[in-house]
Order: sequence, then C-alpha cells, then structure tokens
Amino acid sequence: MTTELTWIGQAGFLLRTPATRLAVDPFLSDHPDRRFPSPVGIADLAGTELLLATHQHLDHLDAPALRDLLELDDQARVVVPAPAVPDAAEAGLPPGRLVGARPGEPIAAGDVTVHPVPALHGVHATDAYSHGLPADGDQVRYLGYVLETPDGRLYHAGDTLRWDGQAELLRRHRVDVALLPINGRDAEREAQDIVGNLDAAEALALARDAGIGTVVPMHYDLMQGNLGDVEAFTRLAPELYPGGRVAVLARMAGTPLASLAAR
Repeated sequence: MTTELTWIGQAGFLLRTPATRLAVDPFLSDHPDRRFPSPVGIADLAGTELLLATHQHLDHLDAPALRDLLELDDQARVVVPAPAVPDAAEAGLPPGRLVGARPGEPIAAGDVTVHPVPALHGVHATDAYSHGLPADGDQVRYLGYVLETPDGRLYHAGDTLRWDGQAELLRRHRVDVALLPINGRDAEREAQDIVGNLDAAEALALARDAGIGTVVPMHYDLMQGNLGDVEAFTRLAPELYPGGRVAVLARMAGTPLASLAAR
C-alpha cells in the first residue's frame, strides 16, 4: 500500500499511509454558504488517528462534527494550535482528546511525523494578519503542517499569507508537495469579516521560492462569496512557477502521494 491523498473540498484532505490515517481541516457540517454538502460523513472518518485543524474557523476546526466523531471513535485525537485549545474545549471537544501544537514540536502518528509550522492569518479581519493574538504571547495561533510520510513530504498551509522566512523554512523541511490556498482577499470580503489568503499568483511564487516540486490549489471551491480562480492559477503557472507542476485534484479521487512527489 502506498500513501494516498484525498481532497474532500475547501481545505479538507484525508491521508492514508500503510500504517496511519490522518485528516487535515475536515469540514463536514452544514452551512448556509456551502455550495455542496460534505462528500464524507462522520462514520467515514472512524479509524483516523489524528484530525489536524490549522486554526479555529469552522471550515477548518469543525467542532460539531468532531464531537460526534470522538464519541464514535475513542482513539482519535484532535490537533489544534496550542492557543486555540481553550476555544476547542469550550466548543465541546474533550480536553483529554486535544493535542496543542506548536512550531518546532513534532507530533508522531504511526509512520507519519507532523511538523507544525506558522501561518499568517487572523480570527477576525480586525486582528489580521499575524501569527497570533496579543493575548497569546509568543505562541502561534494559526498553523500549517508538514507531514513527513513514507512517500514524501506534504505541506498543508492552512489559511495563510506569505510571511518572512516562510519559503526558507519550507526548503529546510524539503517539501515535495504543497497544498496552498488561492482564494486571495479584498476589502469587500474583509468588510464581511472574511480573513483572506494567498491569491493564485502569490501561491505560485511561494511554491517557486520554496523549491517545491508540485503545488495543489485548495480553499477555492466551497464557500459562496469566498471563492478562488483555479483557472487563473493554472494559466499563471508557466510564468510564475517555471519547472514546477500544478495538480488540480478532483474531490474524492484518491491520488498516490508518490506520483505527486516525483521530481
């Protein structure tokens, strides 16, 4: 068995290795702005060892669905940025099943090692864009994760803008495949308290500068009023990401990670 990556929409991905099952930012709950329902249900995530949430927004930390999953599966653990642990517990997730993640502190799960890395985001548009809130001290509230697997290194950026030193850090992690948001940001969305992300050009430039072989766009398809332009992403790639490969995944189509990571 090889490592398989499955996109479930928005920033949600499932990862299955020979020894481990993980999920990153699975968003299953109903929401009035969803353009389509979740293609997976709670029962489909049973047996998932780690459920990684990059930050506390509902489309990344789906507490209602995770509460139900933890009742169904007594082995699963939910990983959240350390400053967000109290928020996750307040949302009903059992504190004993929560793992507070911090950059520089790897988390082991079977044959996968999870390396938390900072992201540049915000809970609200008024506090964006930073690595955390003033009350967090020097802790990082918004994360991405580098997943070290038997078939390559995968970077899930979470919600982020580019920050100083990000490309260099990803080079040090020897990332093969990057999952990057491309929905961008603008004043109209920020006025609605929608905190933005990399746009298509910025995502391609980050992948280029970090020496990443393959980039997969995400966070562009699900929420009405906060979509991204995947056609622009592929159109800009030859100019902004020369020599790199763009892989636009179909939802629920399992893809061998080795095929994406091949240089």
